[in-house]
Amino acid sequence: MPDIFIGSPQSGFVISRLNAANDAWYVGRAGMQYRDLIPGMLGGRFIASHIRITHGGETQDYVHYHKALFQVIYCKTGWARLVYEDQGPPFLLEAGDCALQPPEIRHRVLESSAGLEVIEVACPAEYETYADNELPLPTSELLPERLFGGQRFLHHRAREASWEAWRLDGFDARDTGVAAATNGLAATRVVKCNSAVTAMAKGHAGDLLFLFILQGEIGIDSPEENHQLSAGDSCVIPAGVDYMLKAGAGLEMLEVSLPAEPPQR
Repeated sequence: MPDIFIGSPQSGFVISRLNAANDAWYVGRAGMQYRDLIPGMLGGRFIASHIRITHGGETQDYVHYHKALFQVIYCKTGWARLVYEDQGPPFLLEAGDCALQPPEIRHRVLESSAGLEVIEVACPAEYETYADNELPLPTSELLPERLFGGQRFLHHRAREASWEAWRLDGFDARDTGVAAATNGLAATRVVKCNSAVTAMAKGHAGDLLFLFILQGEIGIDSPEENHQLSAGDSCVIPAGVDYMLKAGAGLEMLEVSLPAEPPQR
């Protein structure tokens, strides 16, 4: 893991709840609406955002790139038409899909459905974004194995994915391929259970373990804290803390971890 994670260690669970009053959204780049999922950004180490576009059609986006170590986009609802440098013609990122944006790859959001919602996780929390008005997209070459900062571009398609047992009994997960594309830097999985499950988890020793609840409900209990999360809520689980998951039937959640397989403490 590169020595980029500065700032104070996480001291407890970081919880963000979907506010029914709708006052947590703000307008960000290209007119998109953002909601912060990691208040405090873990001392500047990570940022997670719930992003939406309420009106469909062409976007205000432009060809640009980011100087970030890691950045993944998960499509929660709707679709977006995207184009990336050396990755072929524009394609649809649909609900359940995710895209790994390796460092400095040029890209653009061309259009979206009304009500598009995505979850974005990146590090560090503050990174530079630059326009590139000289590079037309799509580019003439198709180079799916090209490395950008040691990572490959990835478009994970949910409809083609398979499910396997997760690390905790009673849960299944689909691995999006982010671990392989980042050479173990990070992983992104979708985790589900079909019936109510209670499972104990040992404390991890990684840099980030982030959960976003896609549907259903889950309780996360530790010796010091107890939290009940519903669809739209998220949680960062602190390192070194044993915890219990109490999932209701029909739970589905997004997990992002750095490194890909956080060691146990």
